[in-house]
Amino acid sequence: MNKILIIDDEKTINELIKVNLELAGYRVIQAFDGIKGFALAKQELPNAIILDVMMPEVDGYTVAQRIRQNLSTKNIPILMLTALSQLNDKVKGFDIGVDDYLVKPFEIEELKVRLRAILKRSNQIPESVATKEILTLGEITLIPETYSVKIHDKEAKLTPIEFDIFNLLFQNHGSMVSSAKLLSEIWGYAPDDEVDTIRVHIRHLRTKIDKIANGKKYIETIYGGGYKLSL
Repeated sequence: MNKILIIDDEKTINELIKVNLELAGYRVIQAFDGIKGFALAKQELPNAIILDVMMPEVDGYTVAQRIRQNLSTKNIPILMLTALSQLNDKVKGFDIGVDDYLVKPFEIEELKVRLRAILKRSNQIPESVATKEILTLGEITLIPETYSVKIHDKEAKLTPIEFDIFNLLFQNHGSMVSSAKLLSEIWGYAPDDEVDTIRVHIRHLRTKIDKIANGKKYIETIYGGGYKLSL
């Protein structure tokens, strides 16, 4: 049984999520502030964390950062709940290592879909990672064990999601990968209104790759379609 930690100071929302997740077969642990939430994350080691952004004293961004910096909790998937929908707010969360966002108000069924998706991703270890296989194509080398990309003699460390995106582009190099396919392959669902999620991650990924690319642009945007890795 998957164990889910909810960290949200809004008791009504916290209870609503708890009841619905328990009905769906999850074991649920609750925290109503960031300090208690981080303590429970270390103590309980849940399979996933549902984390609100706007909380008194310690906000969700700070809690997420502490979770990612702690050795015992750094790999726990985080679904962030927020009333903030601006692109910069998503970038800040993805910078820290949040796995997905859900903007309030939300439908409980959508929350369950996103939760299942991040749980599925966390439980599926890519074969290349499990076997520590290093993948090379032209001047690009992927190092799954450390989620790194090396171009010539320069290396960039990626988040797991960024690595998955780059690996999917890498495996389909020279061909367009649609936004829908990225959402389906990486997140496990393909909602029509989530192109911003892809744009944020691609922008972030492109920034890291461009820094080690010696002026070459590897990730190409196919407007109205998707993205392509050009060698």
